Amino acid sequence: MSANEGTRVPERILVCVAWPYANGPIHQGQFAGAYLPPDIFARYHRLQGNQVLMVSGSDQHGTPITVRAEQEGVSPDAIVGRYHPSFLETWRRMAVSFDLFTTTGTENHAAVVQDMFLRLHERGHIYPDTMTLPYCPVEERFLLDRYVEGTCPYCAYAGARGDQCDNCGRTLEPLELVDPRCRFCGATPVARESEHFFLRLSAFQEPLVRWVETQAHWRTHVRNFTLGFLKEGLRDRAITRDLTWGVRIPLPGYESKRIYVWFEAVIGYLSASKEWAQRRGDPEAWRPFWEDPGTRSYYFIGKDNIPFHTIIWPAMLLGYDGLNLPYDVPANQYVTIRGSKASTSRNLAVWLPDYLERYDPDPLRYYLAATMPETSDSDFSWDGFVHRNNDELVATWGNLVQRVLTLVHRSFGGRVPELNESSAPGGRAAELLRRCDRVFDEVGDEIAACHFRAGLGAAMALAQEANAYLSETEPWKLVTSDPPAAARVLAVCLQVVAALRTALYPYLPFTCERLHEMLQDSRPLPELGWAHRPLAPGHALGQPRPLFRKLPPEVVTEEEARLGL
Repeated sequence: MSANEGTRVPERILVCVAWPYANGPIHQGQFAGAYLPPDIFARYHRLQGNQVLMVSGSDQHGTPITVRAEQEGVSPDAIVGRYHPSFLETWRRMAVSFDLFTTTGTENHAAVVQDMFLRLHERGHIYPDTMTLPYCPVEERFLLDRYVEGTCPYCAYAGARGDQCDNCGRTLEPLELVDPRCRFCGATPVARESEHFFLRLSAFQEPLVRWVETQAHWRTHVRNFTLGFLKEGLRDRAITRDLTWGVRIPLPGYESKRIYVWFEAVIGYLSASKEWAQRRGDPEAWRPFWEDPGTRSYYFIGKDNIPFHTIIWPAMLLGYDGLNLPYDVPANQYVTIRGSKASTSRNLAVWLPDYLERYDPDPLRYYLAATMPETSDSDFSWDGFVHRNNDELVATWGNLVQRVLTLVHRSFGGRVPELNESSAPGGRAAELLRRCDRVFDEVGDEIAACHFRAGLGAAMALAQEANAYLSETEPWKLVTSDPPAAARVLAVCLQVVAALRTALYPYLPFTCERLHEMLQDSRPLPELGWAHRPLAPGHALGQPRPLFRKLPPEVVTEEEARLGL
């Protein structure tokens, strides 16, 4: 048991997870960037006994959905109906433990968005004005931001969109682009005026600068990017568009316009929290997560979404008043493949539904956690995946579990050996037992700080130490020459296995559950708490089974061929 267990005061943690566009399946970059980190984080905090609410949902009003619908000649609803169930199945099979994963298409979401709109409008933070928009003379319609492509005026990236440049991360207006073109017909848009509503972002310039400057715990690249963006000066930004797909404007005379997705989608964190409360039969249960200053809210996103979560959403919250600002926005960088961003058109991605047809979920969770792009881009390779699976999961962690449990069954009747006075551990054994307690502080501190790679590394380091101890002491020989010594070695290693079953659970939930069954602990694993629960001497263990399977080298060739590499 950890030394400080029992002295902690439970915390309340709100985990807000990026809303994926419902226009395609989840790939490895999205999963590593925005979905695996919050699951590790939420599982850890639940084990700590903290009150956790983890929410997200399918963004069904994003322009990528309407783009895909137009390309396929179907309604946006048809696209959402295809991919929202796919997301739910992916979360289930990859063990992403949302408390609620909903959509932006619910009546609840529309009501919460309209409430935010009206309150900001009443306070003067939203106002009507005319704006110049791109109009396609061939399509004969106003073009949404993402319907316009061209060259970024800041970094000269030729593939910029009308809302944002993926290369430098700046938010854009479509007519800012150099050599703009309609993404459907290639025609050059012309400028036309249309009346819309604007968010008065400029009014929040100074309050946001003061707030961001105090966020010393933010990741360096998130804080620096945000401050750099703010110091250039905020401009008011239109929050409505000429379209009929999305949340209606709750004012008369604007029936042909909708609230634009970049304003609407971030409100989903609040609307999902309210829906969660309604579903559990306590409609006010969302309030402590949003109104109690003691609650800490974390927003897990990719780096392309930083300004929306560190500038625009906080400005909206300040204007609305009474709701907590983000505590942390641990945005990840990209996971590339052979140095290139994932690409649907080129099929350059590892699609999770496809991956799960051939492989188990925990090896991918492990590989992506071990290479998580927390401070810089990381690169996915099938060679790296096979290496991590075979040399770390199989040869280190899986091997430790298999060897120890097999030896206990073979030499001690499948029961935990007793550490009596004559076999009391000293030296290396005593240190390993102490590490069983310390590993929870080491791993927990890293996860709490959103350092997920380091947390996994601390847990695996203990597995490596136990493997080395096992190899050096050779208990399979001691069973004959010195049975008490063999009992000591295996008893110590069993305690390491028991500790790591919990410490690795946030990362490897499926295999840790299987190990928990092999240890025949009657308590559900999630109820053990974030602490070492020693196995009692004489406790009967189940039959050992391999936790992981070794992958043949041919996997690399086969999978790269699927990617066309």
